[in-house]
Amino acid sequence: VEGLITYHDPCYLGRHNKIYTPPREIIANVPGLRNEEMHRHKERGFCCGAGGARMWMEERIGKRINNERVDEALSLNPDIISTACPFCLVMLTDSVNGKKNDGKAKESIQVVDVSQLLLESVKTPVDDEPPAGGTQTESEPEPQPVK
Repeated sequence: VEGLITYHDPCYLGRHNKIYTPPREIIANVPGLRNEEMHRHKERGFCCGAGGARMWMEERIGKRINNERVDEALSLNPDIISTACPFCLVMLTDSVNGKKNDGKAKESIQVVDVSQLLLESVKTPVDDEPPAGGTQTESEPEPQPVK
């Protein structure tokens, strides 16, 4: 995992439960990532809109709150926008995809959960596929049953 990342603080994890450091510790320990904070973060974080039930609403006036938050993230020109909430993930992804369709965001930008970053950073490369006859080669002994 490589590139510039910015982290969005979920309202319930952050402002409600005061948990700001653990997700940032994960990001800091993923080799290849460079973190840059949005100007509204931690205690001064800004909602993605899902906590206010905006996920199911169609805005008729003004700017959608998730678009406002993604604009803040995109101002940093990140490769990855990360969060630690499934609702935020939906809201941010929806906005980023819309901006990609409008040509306002680079196609390569990703929106991922912190847990996905952690998984991606510890996965081992997949070895060559097993031979067509099965999963074992002739040089490997057959497993013996436990007695």
